[in-house]
Amino acid sequence: MKLLKTYLKPFAALVLACILLLFGQAMCDLTLPNLMSDIVNTGIQLGGVDEAAPAVLNQQAVDLLALFMNDAEAGTFKNAYTPVEHGSDEETKLAKTYENIKDMDAVALSEDADVQAVGDAYGKAAYAFMTFLKDYGAQTGQAVDTESGVQDMDMRQLYAVIPMLQQMPKETFSEAIDSAENAQSMIGSQVGATFTKLFYKELGVDLDAKQVRYIVIKGLEMLGIALLGVLAAMLVGFFASRISSGVAKQMRSDVFRKVESFSNTEFDKFSTASLITRTTNDVTQVQMLISMGLRLMCYAPIMGVGGIIFALQKSVSLSWIIALAVIVLLGLVVVLLNVAMPKFKSLQRLTDRLNLVSRENLSGMLVVRAFTNEKFEEARFDKANEDLTRTNRFTQRVMSITMPIMMLIMNLVTLLIMWVGGHAIAESTMQVGDMMAYIQYTMQIIMSFLMISMIFIMVPRAMVSADRVQEVLTTELSIKEPENPVTLGNESGELRFDDVSFRYGNAEEDTLSHISFTAKPGQTTAFIGATGAGKSTLINLIPRFYDVTGGAVYLNGKDIRTLSQKELRDNIGYVPQKAMLFSGTIDSNIKYGKEDADVNEVLAALDCAQATEFVSELPNGVESSIAQGGSNVSGGQKQRLAIARALVKKAPVYIFDDSFSALDFKTDAKLRRALTKYTENAVVLIVAQRVSTIMNAEQIIVLDEGKIVGKGTHKELLKTCPEYREIAESQLSKEELA
Repeated sequence: MKLLKTYLKPFAALVLACILLLFGQAMCDLTLPNLMSDIVNTGIQLGGVDEAAPAVLNQQAVDLLALFMNDAEAGTFKNAYTPVEHGSDEETKLAKTYENIKDMDAVALSEDADVQAVGDAYGKAAYAFMTFLKDYGAQTGQAVDTESGVQDMDMRQLYAVIPMLQQMPKETFSEAIDSAENAQSMIGSQVGATFTKLFYKELGVDLDAKQVRYIVIKGLEMLGIALLGVLAAMLVGFFASRISSGVAKQMRSDVFRKVESFSNTEFDKFSTASLITRTTNDVTQVQMLISMGLRLMCYAPIMGVGGIIFALQKSVSLSWIIALAVIVLLGLVVVLLNVAMPKFKSLQRLTDRLNLVSRENLSGMLVVRAFTNEKFEEARFDKANEDLTRTNRFTQRVMSITMPIMMLIMNLVTLLIMWVGGHAIAESTMQVGDMMAYIQYTMQIIMSFLMISMIFIMVPRAMVSADRVQEVLTTELSIKEPENPVTLGNESGELRFDDVSFRYGNAEEDTLSHISFTAKPGQTTAFIGATGAGKSTLINLIPRFYDVTGGAVYLNGKDIRTLSQKELRDNIGYVPQKAMLFSGTIDSNIKYGKEDADVNEVLAALDCAQATEFVSELPNGVESSIAQGGSNVSGGQKQRLAIARALVKKAPVYIFDDSFSALDFKTDAKLRRALTKYTENAVVLIVAQRVSTIMNAEQIIVLDEGKIVGKGTHKELLKTCPEYREIAESQLSKEELA
């Protein structure tokens, strides 16, 4: 997590924007079921009447309903309405909606009225009046449907009995008033809406138009909120993609730069295949986690918690269904984690192994074919591939099972809600729209848990990848830059090994022991010895591919550990044991040694390296293409181009690590003669297996088991060093030895 925090820090503003947008998207998604519920409950069932109490009433209606209220409620209700004077501007304005208002004594709800209190009193009175009508319906001569409320009443007949009702004792209505007090507020509001439609119809309101207007307005609200939700989701997707791709880009760059700063010690710790996987596949896993995580990690909890809150607002009595669903879902997620987590953690290791086998097979294809071991390599690849496939298949199956199980839970919960909710609707304790909204909220809760389970499945693999990337980034470099580097200077000084010893990290013995010699400018110092004597190891200490573990190496009298690595290596022309060319052209490969080299410098380096002849025969000369790794040129040509790349630097120190092994004797001799003139003021170090290559060197150092066993010229060593004489006798004739 520390790694993610570090890389997400530059994108803090975008991350915050994503969180805010996700919160907005979640609120939009959570609002839609409420609006749908309003359309069903109010728009369809109540005909679009959404007022808690009518905005305008006939004064007679106020007198009638006040009879079915207690004294406090009756006072609140009557004081909330003010008379509308005939001929006033208010009446003219209201007449546009209430066409019959001029034909009756109307009252309007005042702006400063307590709408909630008035609405509660109105709903209770309407319910009490309906109860009274049900008990004494014969006196009115009107039909009362006890299931749906008052139907097709003639208001004039109702108003006609007001004087009679006013003369009745208050106790006559007490039973109806008590029933209203004990009734659900929802039932009161439904009955109140039914009476409101009757009162509005009396006032000349177009109820059909009112219903259509309410449904259209709510529909447009739903459309607007849905569009806002889509816009938020699009912006989150855009920002999340920018953040994740930006983090991945920076992470890849940092890993690449870190790997470039590795010494051979660090490369010995990480395999090449593993470093490639960490730079590509592992970074991609982290990128996917950020991209999906920003959208799901924030969105899912908001939807889950919000869905529970909104669902409980619709019905507390059905909360046990949500609790049951959540418990089942949590159990499912825990089982999935315990089953799939170990497999996800092993995926990256298996990917490493597959890349390793593939890389070895492709790099060593000629060797594989030469030994007709294709079947063996196929079996090795099949093993690595099968291991990865089996693990991937298992994790994919686990993930594929998740969705059907979630859908099953979702459908069972929906069925349970409809069963329980249907009984609640029959008992008038729940509305149809509320049940529909409750189902939607429950689905949102389940989907949020599905998202959370997906996150839990993604996180382990991504965290393993992040740890692998962090392992590379936090690797302690064995070769570090000096705090206060010194300057080498322009003079061409000598190279000196002063009692140098070296031991590989986990080795029990020194690979090199007490090596001391001085290589002077204008002279060639050669190294020879049996295989494994330590020649290449010694050479690798000069450009600090490894650091000495004892003694010191001096260049121009300065310990190379006090120089910056760039300055040190800028002063060395290095030709590795295995010639390596890069895809591009011959010109670009030569200029790899000196970027600003001109044409004459390139041609001079090629001429010295004895490469001019074969380069000039190519159709495009120095602009001829070089394939990856130099696979379209021969071994000798590749070696000569690698030598030319080092020579173009015109460095004060040249290192040739067995760089003439692929050359024929004639080319070898011509190249050495050309080198003598080209490097007349430079320190030249040559590692060779052929005595003929180094016999003219001013100083030959013979190594055996990491120790110097001979030092001198060719002639001197023939007399004083048995090891050198043995090598020379195995390669040269008696005449050549003489």
